[in-house]
Amino acid sequence: MCGILGVVATTPVNQLLYDGLMVLQHRGQDAAGIATAEGNTFHLHKGPGLVRDVFRTRNMRALPGEMGVAHCRYPTAGSAWNFAESQPFYVNSPFGIMLAHNGNLTNTDELKEQMYRQDLRHINTNSDSEVLLNVLAHELQGVASGCRLDLDTIFAAVAGVHRRCRGAYAVVAMIAGYGLLAFRDPYGIRPLVIGINETPEGDEYLLSSESVALDTLGFRVLRDVEPGEAVFIDLKHQFHARQCADKPTYAPCIFEYVYLARPDSVIDGVSVYETRLRMGEYLADKVAAQIPVEEIDLVIPIPDSSRPSAMQLAQKLGIPYREGFVKNRYIGRTFIMPGQSTRKKSVRQKLNTVGQEFKGKRVLLVDDSIVRGTTSREIVDMARAAGALKVYFASAAPPVRYPNVYGIDMPTRGELIATGRSDEEIAREIGADALVYQDLDALKASVTDLNPKLTQFDLSCFNGIYVTGDVSPEYLDAIETARGGKPRPQPVEEAAAPQMQLNLIAAEQ
Repeated sequence: MCGILGVVATTPVNQLLYDGLMVLQHRGQDAAGIATAEGNTFHLHKGPGLVRDVFRTRNMRALPGEMGVAHCRYPTAGSAWNFAESQPFYVNSPFGIMLAHNGNLTNTDELKEQMYRQDLRHINTNSDSEVLLNVLAHELQGVASGCRLDLDTIFAAVAGVHRRCRGAYAVVAMIAGYGLLAFRDPYGIRPLVIGINETPEGDEYLLSSESVALDTLGFRVLRDVEPGEAVFIDLKHQFHARQCADKPTYAPCIFEYVYLARPDSVIDGVSVYETRLRMGEYLADKVAAQIPVEEIDLVIPIPDSSRPSAMQLAQKLGIPYREGFVKNRYIGRTFIMPGQSTRKKSVRQKLNTVGQEFKGKRVLLVDDSIVRGTTSREIVDMARAAGALKVYFASAAPPVRYPNVYGIDMPTRGELIATGRSDEEIAREIGADALVYQDLDALKASVTDLNPKLTQFDLSCFNGIYVTGDVSPEYLDAIETARGGKPRPQPVEEAAAPQMQLNLIAAEQ
């Protein structure tokens, strides 16, 4: 879950990319980077922290050019605190490529071995994004005729990436002296949308993880990049697109709609806000079947992403909706914070109760999902401490029982509260009087109702079925071992970093 941007414009793009990263900050808070192209010269600045902390005026001035890519990082592979793994990544051969990647490869180790033994390429970090960059570079080198590139060569190289790389990847990349390349894995797991801005000087193009960046930057949504498709915008601002995968399948990650994306985004033709309203409608039916409606005095959301579901649920059941928690907006998203103790402490810093909404009331708390259970447990405790007589809990998503290996940091089954536990056991773990989960079919319908063309999804964290077909129990065990975790039983039910100017000379530090 990273945020990526790629732009070809008629004016300098440094401020445009900075503003776009600010809009996508929710997708990654660990590191940020911007790379621009000025003729054949790349300029790059990246570092750890929030976008506003990484970039200063002097950094922005050192990023000239009318083409660029940008990235905000949420680490899922490699080290969260290794500054060298912030993106974009650069490789000087062939031609010079700068790349930003959202997603996670599932065959990284195999590719690293191929890079070393067959391709004679050195991978300098533990990041799968650097591996992906070198695969692209090697494929370009293999199909290029001499020192020139054409469209057929570029798209053939992307086809080679699809043949070699498995997992999830949405990519934006600059090729020095040629243009901006973007592509999406053959399943379209991670999102990528194309925007256009018609100006008197020519058309400008922006690619982004979410449409909200296009809206705020004045671009009109053109369409989504199709699964397996590559698009290329050359230096004359000509737009080219080609399908580069043999058998593409639309199977986007449904967790984007549940939690990851901003509600004002449209992903694969579906409004995230509308899907969350639908989730609330379907969840209302499930709540009514399991908890007597007259036993619920108030419906209270866990801010922010559960609000649409909670409002729709309350309206359908005829129960008053209230805001019982006040959020400190200067605390990051607890879902993407490392370590249980850090997340637990952050919950109390992030949320505070409005006491009168709980005292003497039977409340139904609605959240978008329950992952590790740390936040849910703390919130139930806070509701009881504020005087709630009963605390019911409802999740707009089904139980998260399996790891997600496609770019969301859920790789250890031991961290997932639903793995190996029944709903009743989970309710006891979080301290709720009753717990209601969304049905998986209802979650799928929340999206399909709005775009019938979307019939398949990556639902792996809910059902353990991995759409790429290459994730084995041994692979999952290896991930857990690497993180120091132990496999759980099977479920009972289904500071600023260096500034670099990449003209082959290290510049301002």
